[in-house]
Amino acid sequence: MLSRSSFTSLVVGVFAVYVAHTCWVMYGIVYTRPCPAAVEGGAAGCVWPYLARRPKLQLSVYTTTRSNIGAESNIDLVLNVEDFDIESKFERTVNVSVPKKTRNNGTLYAYIFLHHAGILPWHDAKQVHIVSPLTTYMVPKPEEINLLTGESATQQIEAEKQTNTLDEPVSHWRSRLTLNIMAEDFVFDGSSLPADVHRYMKMVQLGKTVHYLPILFIDQLSNRVKDLMVINRSTTELPLTVSYDKISLGKLRFWIHMQDAVYSLQQFGFSEKDADEVKGIFVDTNLYFLALTFFVAAFHLLFDFLAFKNDISFWKKKRSMIGMSTKAVLWRCFSTVVIFLFLLDEQTSLLVLIPAGIGAVIELWKVKKALKMTIKWQGLRPRIQFGTYNDSEKKTEEYDTQAMKYLSYLLYPLCIGGAGYSLMNVKYKSWYSWLINSFVNGVYAFGFLFMLPQLFVNYKMKSVAHLPWKAFTYKAFNTFIDDIFAFIITMPTSHRLACFRDDVVFLVYLYQRWLYPVDKSRVNEYGESYEEKPKKKTKLHIEPGTGVFFQAEQFHKLGECSRIIPR
Repeated sequence: MLSRSSFTSLVVGVFAVYVAHTCWVMYGIVYTRPCPAAVEGGAAGCVWPYLARRPKLQLSVYTTTRSNIGAESNIDLVLNVEDFDIESKFERTVNVSVPKKTRNNGTLYAYIFLHHAGILPWHDAKQVHIVSPLTTYMVPKPEEINLLTGESATQQIEAEKQTNTLDEPVSHWRSRLTLNIMAEDFVFDGSSLPADVHRYMKMVQLGKTVHYLPILFIDQLSNRVKDLMVINRSTTELPLTVSYDKISLGKLRFWIHMQDAVYSLQQFGFSEKDADEVKGIFVDTNLYFLALTFFVAAFHLLFDFLAFKNDISFWKKKRSMIGMSTKAVLWRCFSTVVIFLFLLDEQTSLLVLIPAGIGAVIELWKVKKALKMTIKWQGLRPRIQFGTYNDSEKKTEEYDTQAMKYLSYLLYPLCIGGAGYSLMNVKYKSWYSWLINSFVNGVYAFGFLFMLPQLFVNYKMKSVAHLPWKAFTYKAFNTFIDDIFAFIITMPTSHRLACFRDDVVFLVYLYQRWLYPVDKSRVNEYGESYEEKPKKKTKLHIEPGTGVFFQAEQFHKLGECSRIIPR
């Protein structure tokens, strides 16, 4: 069976292999090997760019309610760019007529054609086109109201109508359409075409050489939830912003993989909003910062695992609560559960919600260990029993209670006052939403105060040997990483500020560790070693001719031994 140190080394080794493999895959995506024959001046087996012939092109955007069109009927032209220049980017806003079918919770599609100038798209054999839905289905966000003042009768009626269909997805308008064309005159090797780009390529035979037509790409990552608009039945026109920019081959391949990853998340059950959080990481940051984000996220995952592992290992072996603040454990459990419920109520990204849920489960288990709870089942009815504390644990409990007594004079009025202020001045979806927000605001604003009982216990006992410092160290690294993620991943502002609050708390713990150093070579004042090691079995040695048993370790190392059992 693997020891703890070897298991940790194994995890770190697997992590290093994973990071190296990911870097190699990313390099393979960004760098594409050109056709060797083209480099040597030949043409055999190469696929040449049609754009190198510098044809005169035209860009046309049509809308229709059908996902497939075979003729020019039942389509509307919304944008026509003559003398289209591949190298020149643009952004134009047009008004799009919304058909009755789309207003009745239907779908509207955009057909983007790139074809030769002066020729209709369906008459051009060398045209390329791509289809993108301009609508998507989402559950509308519930309306927030003032819980004390209420609403007028008309507003209540409208709210009741909205509540009846609140859980039903309705059609939303995508107000942005971002187009890209791969503008590099890159010559592909026909025997090893990249699979990601191949599905966007259309080949034509011109003489003895094979050419690929312009690669047209729609940037779906730029479609954000914040840009969506609910389509009402009375809406006849909606604005659509069409933007274009050229794109390099490396970025095109990278973007295709990212879009496929987001699509896979949605297939695994991630909602449109969850996928939108992932899109924000890619769209709102440049590629260099994106690479930094990947490495930061990878290390965050590693430290999360090691912190959970060491924390669980520490509490699993914990038999005594000497020097540990029970009130701090209870508060940490309460605050973690409240934060999880708050993030769930705010429909926060699963990237934040899932780790918060795992942390809440672990904190509940810690409370069971701290209170020495045992659950016995009598049929279908559980029976909870609590263990007893020894004298040293009761002394720790006295310090803990004393700290909480002073803390309550400051904390409770602040929390009650904050809850009352938000009830009068802030709008909420429901009373439950107000209750959860009041609790979580207290946790975020004054939660660090509940760390004071543990600091007070450390001060009274002049020791920090009882704390799980390995887990603290990994959590500290993650705290500083969270500071970076606070500016990348969308989350409530209060949750973002709490990340910086944790920095201050950890610095105080570091000061106490410097103030009360731990001697690892001795047993501390609680009768426990800093790192408990299994005791070696005592080996006995028989002195020849004496018939007396000796402790072999003492016999060999000290030159003398204690008589144990005379024969």
